[in-house]
Amino acid sequence: MSIPKDVIQKVLSKLGFQIVDRTDQSESTQATKPSYEELKARIAELENENRAHQTNLEAVVTARTEQLRHTMVDLERSYDITLEALGDALDLKDAETEGHSKRVTAFTIAMARAMSLPGERIRVIARSAFLHDIGKIGIPSSILRKPGNLTQEEIAIMQEHCLRGYQMLRKIPFLSEAADIVYCHQEKWDGTGYPRGLKGEEIPVGARIVAVAETFDAITSDQPYCTARSFSAACEEIISGSGRQLDPGIVKVFLTIPESIWHSLRKEIDQQIYRYQVKEEGNRS
Repeated sequence: MSIPKDVIQKVLSKLGFQIVDRTDQSESTQATKPSYEELKARIAELENENRAHQTNLEAVVTARTEQLRHTMVDLERSYDITLEALGDALDLKDAETEGHSKRVTAFTIAMARAMSLPGERIRVIARSAFLHDIGKIGIPSSILRKPGNLTQEEIAIMQEHCLRGYQMLRKIPFLSEAADIVYCHQEKWDGTGYPRGLKGEEIPVGARIVAVAETFDAITSDQPYCTARSFSAACEEIISGSGRQLDPGIVKVFLTIPESIWHSLRKEIDQQIYRYQVKEEGNRS
C-alpha cells in the first residue's frame, strides 16, 4: 500500500524540505528528493535540539526542587518556633512543671524510635508529646498549682484540658494529626480514662506512648503535691499500671531502654532549661 502524497509532504515539511508536484512544475523548479544522508543529518539535528531541551528542563527541575527544599526547611523552622511559643506560654501558666513537656517529648521519641516507627510518624507524635498539656492554658492557676487534693469539681475542670488542647490544635494544619493524640493522652488501656473512655488499641499509638512517658516524668519529677521518686520506683509503678492504665506492649519497650538513657535525656533537658534561664537573666540585666 502506497503512502498518501499529503502525508509524505507533511513529514518532509517538518524536516525542513519542500516537495513540489512534478506534474505542475517545470524541471527547473522541481524539488530535488532529499537524500538519505540529508534526512539522517536533519534527524540528528532534531535529536541534539531535543537533548539540549531535556538538559535545560532537568536544570530547571533541579533548581526548583532545591528551592522547594529550602522552603520546606524554613517551614519546619517556623513550625519549631510555633511549638516553642506554645510551650513557653504553658510554662508561664504553670511554672511548677517547667520542662515537663520537653522531657515527655524526649522520653516519647526514645520509645518511638525503639519501636522502629517511621520518621514522619515520630515527628507527629513528638509534636503531640510537646503539646499534650497545652489545654491547661485554659485551666485556672489556682487549680494547676494547688498543693493539696482537688475537689470533684476541680477534677472535672482539670480534665477539660484534653478537649481544650484538641480544639486549639486541630485548627492548625500541621498540628491536626497531633491534635488527635493530645485529645487521647489521658485515655487508659482498660477503658477507664477520659475524655471518651477509649480502650486498648482504640487509643492512638502516639497517645499510648505519651501516657507512659508522662507517667514516668510525673513520678521522677518534683510536683506541687509530692517530691520526685527514684527510677526503680517509677519502673515498679509503670509495671503495676501495665494492662490497666498503660499499654503492656509499650511498657515492655520502656523497660528495654537502659536507665542511663533516661538519666541522660533528663540531664540534657535540665541543662537546656538552665541555659535558657541564664540567657533570659542576662537579657534583663
